[in-house]
Amino acid sequence: MRTLSTLEPSGADVNRWRREQLVLSGFSFPLADRVARDARYDLHRLIELVEQGCPPDLAVRILAPLEPREAA
Repeated sequence: MRTLSTLEPSGADVNRWRREQLVLSGFSFPLADRVARDARYDLHRLIELVEQGCPPDLAVRILAPLEPREAA
């Protein structure tokens, strides 16, 4: 029997999917990889900005998180 935890994608799978979506939307692979790893970015807003003609690097700057990452 599969439990909910086995049905949820792992963090690596989520990051890979986010990166793929960004690359398909016109982000360079290095930029997409960096942004995909940071869950503070709103993926849908980034893609919307790019679809409206905003360059990907500028979209990332516009939607950059204000708070620093928490130390692990």
